[in-house]
Amino acid sequence: MKTISENRCFGGMQGVYSHESEACGCEMTFAVYMPPQAQDGPVPCLWYLSGLTCTHENAMIKAGLQAHAAEFGLALVFPDTSPRGEGVANDEAYDLGQGAGFYVNATETPWAPHFQMESYVASELRDLVTENFAISVHHGITGHSMGGHGALTLAMKYPGHYQSLSAFAPIANPTQSDWGRKQLGAYLGGDESAWTAHDATLLLKDKGWSGDILVDQGADDQFYDLLKPGALVAALTETKTAHSYRLQEGYDHSYYFVSTFARDHIAWHAARLKG
Repeated sequence: MKTISENRCFGGMQGVYSHESEACGCEMTFAVYMPPQAQDGPVPCLWYLSGLTCTHENAMIKAGLQAHAAEFGLALVFPDTSPRGEGVANDEAYDLGQGAGFYVNATETPWAPHFQMESYVASELRDLVTENFAISVHHGITGHSMGGHGALTLAMKYPGHYQSLSAFAPIANPTQSDWGRKQLGAYLGGDESAWTAHDATLLLKDKGWSGDILVDQGADDQFYDLLKPGALVAALTETKTAHSYRLQEGYDHSYYFVSTFARDHIAWHAARLKG
């Protein structure tokens, strides 16, 4: 693991690091914020997964999470959204390829050699972070848009990994959306039965979630129809999953929306990870 930068931040440390990833077969960059409480011992960890076109840097800079993490004593991990670099497959479209890994393990050419983001986030990076930082065994996960999709699906697929779960405007039903069908078809092939394990609405009905879920959605989100929040709400109700779904009037899909409700999500995770 190489240190790219470390900056003092709200009494803690915001770092950016890189390493050679076995899962993705290339160098990967990620960010970790350690709150001041970590100086006294291991702290719970919240994973933040970003959306389409983002890197580790977008939420690190724009979401304003560090101040709240310092207040509540949580570490933050910001993974990248895809493998990158020379020799890594890409596409001219913004919503496929580099910057659009969708948090799945690709099985199709040309994506399979590098696009193993599910294993990377849930296993390889998790091990690297817990070995190198003062992080406890208590982990939560959240994310925005494509990252909200990743947070929901990974939490349900790896229930022992995460004890708390939330999402900002997640892609909630990708098998029924143009933000999903295109990517799942490219990465996983034409057999749609292989897609269902990466759809939060369907996973909720199949595997469920043992805890509760917080979801914030902007009522004026310009991508509302692509996100399919109604399908997720219906599944939450059908499965009797404890949840707080908040439709926020006047808010769009931007980081202004995320940063507005960031403290609520940090407090939500802190109550469950530290309680």
